[in-house]
Parts: sequence; C-alpha cells; structure tokens
Amino acid sequence: MEFSTIQYKRCDLVKAVGRIDGSNSSNLEEIMNDIHAAGRYKIVFDMTEVNFMSSAGWWVLIRTQKICKRFNRGEVILAGVDLKIRGSLDLVGMGSYFKIFDNVTSAVASF
Repeated sequence: MEFSTIQYKRCDLVKAVGRIDGSNSSNLEEIMNDIHAAGRYKIVFDMTEVNFMSSAGWWVLIRTQKICKRFNRGEVILAGVDLKIRGSLDLVGMGSYFKIFDNVTSAVASF
C-alpha cells in the first residue's frame, strides 16, 4: 500500500494505491491527521488505484469526514471509486455520506 499527498491551492489530494485494510489504515489516518493539524479541511481522496477497502479504512474516512465537516470547514470527497467498492458502500448505507466523482480533476474542481 502506497499513499501520497499533493497540496493544491483549494484542497489536498491524497492518493492511495493497492489494498486499504487493518494493517495499513493507521498510515492513512496519520496522513489525514497531518492535513487537519495544518489547518486544511478540504480533501480529495483518489481511489482510482484502490482495489480493496476494509471497514478499518472506511472508519478512517468517516472520522476524517466528521472532522472536516465540523463548523462547515470542508469535507472529504472521493474520486475514481471502483464499482465493486462503491456497491459495497451503497449496500451498508454510506453511499450518500461522501460526494463521489468519476475522476480527480472534477473532484478537485468541485472545491
């Protein structure tokens, strides 16, 4: 699992490659916490190369979303979500919790 970040003028882009599960979700949480600590709350999470997302990964994103939306400071937007992952997100009733865009460009442009 690889994570990378890019800071843009309007938001931060976090890109993940591979599987996100209990063994590496703490790395993702650390990255998200570093972004908050810097006072930035608009985040695009690029999932175009994510092939599996466990509940541990989703909990990181849910906690991050709560922090970002507090006081209307920002939000977490998902980009390039695999159809199987998106289906599982809808199945558990979390499909409407995140804005989801087909590509990173449109997600970043939404801020």
